Amino acid sequence: MKAEGKVWRYGDNVDTDVIIPARYLNSFDPKELASHCMVDIDETFAKEVKAGDIMVGGKNFGCGSSREHAPIAIKASGVPVVVAASFARIFYRNGINIGLPLLEIGDDVEKIKANDVLRIDTSEGTIEDLTTGDTFKAHPLPGFVQDIAKAGGLIPYIKAKKK
Repeated sequence: MKAEGKVWRYGDNVDTDVIIPARYLNSFDPKELASHCMVDIDETFAKEVKAGDIMVGGKNFGCGSSREHAPIAIKASGVPVVVAASFARIFYRNGINIGLPLLEIGDDVEKIKANDVLRIDTSEGTIEDLTTGDTFKAHPLPGFVQDIAKAGGLIPYIKAKKK
C-alpha cells in the first residue's frame, strides 16, 4: 500500500484511552468513534484530519487496554497508516486485525514533525519525508499482513479466502 499525507504528531506512551476515551465507547460505529479520536490530547484532530493524513507517534504507541476501538477510530478517521518508534504489542495486533498498517522506525521518528508530508510504501517499508527530504526504513509488512490490510481487516480477509 502507498500513502501520502500530512503528519499528525504525538509523543511517547499514547494510550488507547487517549486515542478513544472510554466515555465514547458506547458505540461500535467507526465514524462515531472517529469523531472523538484523540479528543483528550488534540481537540483539533477529529475536526481537521483529512483522509490520507498520517499519524506519527513515539515509543509504546497504543499502550493500555486491549480494545480494538482505538485502531478502529484512527482508521475511520481516514488515516491509512501509523508510524511510531514502537507500538504496544496488543495495539499492533489489533491494528493488523482491523487492517490498519503500522510501521516501526525506532528513534528516527524524532526527525518527523507535525505537518510534515510523508510518502509511505508499506510493502517496501519506506518512509520519505517530503518536507525535509529525509528517508526512513521500517520493516516492510509481511505479505499476509498486507493482504489483510487490502481486504479491510482480518474478518474480510478470512471471508474472501473461504470463497
